[in-house]
Amino acid sequence: MAIMGRRPLPRSQRARSRDGAAGKPRLYGRHAVRAALANPARRLRTLFATPDALAALGPLPAGLAVQSGDAADLARLVPADAPHQGLVLEVEPLAGAWLEDLLDAPSPERPLVVLDQVTDPQNVGAILRSAAAFGAAGLVTQDRNTPSETGALARAAAGALELVPWARVTNLARALEDIAEAGFWRVGLAGEAGALLADALPAGPVALVLGAEGEGMRHNTRAHVDSLARLPITDAVESLNVSVAAAVALYAVRTRAAGR
Repeated sequence: MAIMGRRPLPRSQRARSRDGAAGKPRLYGRHAVRAALANPARRLRTLFATPDALAALGPLPAGLAVQSGDAADLARLVPADAPHQGLVLEVEPLAGAWLEDLLDAPSPERPLVVLDQVTDPQNVGAILRSAAAFGAAGLVTQDRNTPSETGALARAAAGALELVPWARVTNLARALEDIAEAGFWRVGLAGEAGALLADALPAGPVALVLGAEGEGMRHNTRAHVDSLARLPITDAVESLNVSVAAAVALYAVRTRAAGR
């Protein structure tokens, strides 16, 4: 196994941006880094690690550049207070999935998750994690007003960023039309909807459409869903965090499919 470096972080490296070189995300934390290292589609640049964290990783991909440092050294490479757990991995962004590939073989057991301008990277990361847990076919977002691939998003996804296909589209309304033509029933989650999600779910493939917290789905997005549905929450709270709502909705789809 050829490993380049394993040398201490030089001063020039310590002074670099906490967000990585231009267009080069830095992933941090055990789950995000391990998943990226195990993803053959991920192009790796440099692994920064404490000696103990490096020893716990085991075999590394051949040719990976490795630089060692203490916890304080690594903290300078990531946002303040980011829990890097002794591992920071600089990578190339993943190539996005094509929407057509996500629509190729629709299945009732594998819903699509469509996000309308959900901008918080931790919410998107948590939704990716739930999408992986409940077997979603993929995530669809607009290429604008969507967070880019960052360490915070990857950490919230806990490895799911490497597992769930993510299609970024130019026109979300057009994408929803394509999703319908592929055989998916498009259900938009809205707190004011009359129908409960359990009653709105079809027997066949479904696309769950969620909007940003507070604002919800935009008018044009609502015009491109087949039905609106709400979750059966009590009056004790006005709404759920969008990532929690996505997890509950994905669970509902999963249990419906399992009970058929």
